[in-house]
Amino acid sequence: MDALSLAESVTIDCPPEVLYDMVADVTGMGEWSPVCKACWWEDGTPGQVGSTFRGRNETPERTWETVSTVVVAERAREFAWVVNGGWVRWGYRFEPAGAGTEVTESWEMLPAGIEGFRGRYGEEADAQVAQRRQAALAGMPVTLAALKAAAEAATAAR
Repeated sequence: MDALSLAESVTIDCPPEVLYDMVADVTGMGEWSPVCKACWWEDGTPGQVGSTFRGRNETPERTWETVSTVVVAERAREFAWVVNGGWVRWGYRFEPAGAGTEVTESWEMLPAGIEGFRGRYGEEADAQVAQRRQAALAGMPVTLAALKAAAEAATAAR
């Protein structure tokens, strides 16, 4: 099985606080992601550790929803969540880079996810995990490019 964690980075001409606030407001994720079409807060204080949100995802093959829990919320530094009680971890790190910010999006299939996929898909589990990995690999640069365009346009408009 291929590596079960991925990361992709881009430098954005925008302060880390602005980028963090954009990402931590998960209701905007549907504007940037090629798969996640909408997110909404379910429980807790939006953007805080322990709060939960639901996401609606779409591919040509299927539409599904997930429930995620925020696990890291350090303004201007890192925002991360786990999906389905710890199957997958998604996150964003924000590092100063000259006058801008290097934003790193990460994806990791966690041990609970591997076991969950084995229980759900049996012999097809590895192929299903590989498919999710490929979707993350293809989607991260698209998401980061859209976030960059939105952030830089908003910054220029100020």
